[in-house]
Amino acid sequence: MESLDLSLRPRRNRSTHYRREMLSETSISAHQLILPLFIAENANEKTEIKTMPGVYRNTVKTMLAEIEQALSLGVHSFALFPAINESNKDQQATESINDNGFLPKTIKEIKKQFPDAILITDLALDPYSSDGHDGFVENGKILNDKTVFRLGEMAVLHAQCGADIVAPSDMMDGRVGHIRKSLDEKGFTEISILSYTAKYASSFYGPFRDALDSAPKAGDKKTYQMDYRNKTEAIREAQLDISEGADIIMVKPALSYLDIIQSVKKESVVPVAAYNVSGEYAMIKAAAAAGMVNETAAMVETLYSIKRAGADVILTYFAKDMAKWLRDQR
Repeated sequence: MESLDLSLRPRRNRSTHYRREMLSETSISAHQLILPLFIAENANEKTEIKTMPGVYRNTVKTMLAEIEQALSLGVHSFALFPAINESNKDQQATESINDNGFLPKTIKEIKKQFPDAILITDLALDPYSSDGHDGFVENGKILNDKTVFRLGEMAVLHAQCGADIVAPSDMMDGRVGHIRKSLDEKGFTEISILSYTAKYASSFYGPFRDALDSAPKAGDKKTYQMDYRNKTEAIREAQLDISEGADIIMVKPALSYLDIIQSVKKESVVPVAAYNVSGEYAMIKAAAAAGMVNETAAMVETLYSIKRAGADVILTYFAKDMAKWLRDQR
């Protein structure tokens, strides 16, 4: 058969498995995965979240078992999200600074059992607020500065209990700087801040809000979360957060915002995280259940796309499954 006269044949670099492995440009390790965990106050048993197959509202006991399993797979970082009883919620989010509250006690218990686990705690008022917003609400408006002062108090409390990283997810102006100042004034100079820098007002958060019963009781979050039409705004937010002392900045969601991850990464002098959010997870699960995709293949391709876009670390509900896949490839 006649051959073309080609000196350049890119397929040569793809011709065998080990050649593809040698030349791969993107890699993921289990250490770069963060497992989000939902913990329910006063729960007697873990319950599966209907919109997130394979993800549970945990009791403290089952959460410790989840952490133990993840650690055995090489996943060492965990983002904690408490589901607070409705009876403990009020408009002032009082429970958010209760030093004897559910989350502070949970942090202490995890650190007692697994001192080397990296614990990342969420700083926002929506789990504790009867209004369901990330900040204080007054006459239908979200109060920026009052909320920021509370976030500083929360950060110190979490640090006192053993949190390694605090993660403001509220999108209030100036909160990173105030949190850094609050931590440093109390001697917690080693506690890192992972800032939800470009958190968009997204339709992909639905299952997460089901998990925590944290949807707004009125209105939406568009006055503080970002407009999905905007990219330059994300760069500005990143520059501000870094200048205020953020140690890691994050883009959320991930899949519909791969361009934002890439743009932020180019501008950032600190590591960039991305959150593979609940709706993105649920779509793969639903498509796999319907026989439309191979779940493992879709998971792997998705997480590599996020890493390829520029994420240094990824928060994902697939963390354990991905760690198992990575282990089996050795």
